[in-house]
Amino acid sequence: MRAKSTSANPAIQAAAPEGAAATDVGRLSLWQLMKRRFLRNRLAMAGTVMLVILYLLALLADFFAPYHYLAKSQDYVLLPPQWPRFVDAEGKFHSRPFVYGIETVLDTYNLRYMHKADPTQIYPIGFFVRGAEYKLLGLIPADIHLFGVQEPGTCYILGTDRLGQDLLARTLHGGRVSLTIGLVGVALTIMLGSALGTASGYYGGVTDTLMQRGIEILASFPQIPLWAAFAAAVPPEWSSLKRYFALSVILSLVNWTGLARQVRSKVLAYREMDYTSAARAVGASDWRIILIHMLPNALSHIIVVATLSIPGMILAETSLSFLGLGIQPPMVSWGVLLQDATNVTVIVLNPWLLIPGLFVIVAVLAFNFVGDGLRDAADPFAI
Repeated sequence: MRAKSTSANPAIQAAAPEGAAATDVGRLSLWQLMKRRFLRNRLAMAGTVMLVILYLLALLADFFAPYHYLAKSQDYVLLPPQWPRFVDAEGKFHSRPFVYGIETVLDTYNLRYMHKADPTQIYPIGFFVRGAEYKLLGLIPADIHLFGVQEPGTCYILGTDRLGQDLLARTLHGGRVSLTIGLVGVALTIMLGSALGTASGYYGGVTDTLMQRGIEILASFPQIPLWAAFAAAVPPEWSSLKRYFALSVILSLVNWTGLARQVRSKVLAYREMDYTSAARAVGASDWRIILIHMLPNALSHIIVVATLSIPGMILAETSLSFLGLGIQPPMVSWGVLLQDATNVTVIVLNPWLLIPGLFVIVAVLAFNFVGDGLRDAADPFAI
């Protein structure tokens, strides 16, 4: 007797993944399906890793930087980056990274002092060394830094600015403002946009008309002049901390309109659903319907929109600080640091002053990757 073929039917093989997906859909909750789809997005995961690294660097800036961000060294103004080396000028390999000493010479052609590496002076880089005192997380006194060199050596990995301040320390500290202002601004944007958008879509009528016309008027203004006008209205005698929170509020007042309109469109659809009619029929109040049925259903969309709006706020803060209308010294942000790169001559002679701009690009790209991943995960049933 001829044995029957044991090869699987292609149709059955093709249907197997769909059956597995159907099993997952029936077994997992919506949030679990969203989490699974997000974790499978490689760009979103890469963006998440980049953001975790950036926030850790900003949070522990004093530990990762060898010098205080306000410390000045007049002997090393506009010093080029001192890149760590393993091989010296003679071709000898060193097991520990090191930096060369600095030799300052006068450039008679441009009439400016130039800093050059001196191969005769070698300073090994040590790890977990003692240096300037600081408060870890703003609470714990400490003086341990991740790396550094013994004096009279210097270790300016990213170089110095026009005041002789460590650009690495200032960039990491600037990330505290530039990265957190987006989170604070988005938190205020979510509160304004969600509340007003939900009220506009749920109540409709005169309330909806007035809110939509107000949103249209506010959205019709050019953003940069509007930001500049709000920022210029901030009293000049305010402290840096007050200006920081004022700038967060300003960015929120300008950016909540987009979220409000999108939440309104969602609520208009939810208002006609059967579960909303059933809740209204059993006597549920408007607040209960909004808080229990409307906002939870729109939450995934709100999270996506909020994540995608953070890069815009980071760029807005950078632009305002770059123009001198945002954060003011001695407080530092990426926009404040980029003020030193406004001159073409400075950019040509001191290109390392543009390094804070690279951090802005990385942060914006990371948030966009995460936002795109959340947007795809918000609809886990899409192909």
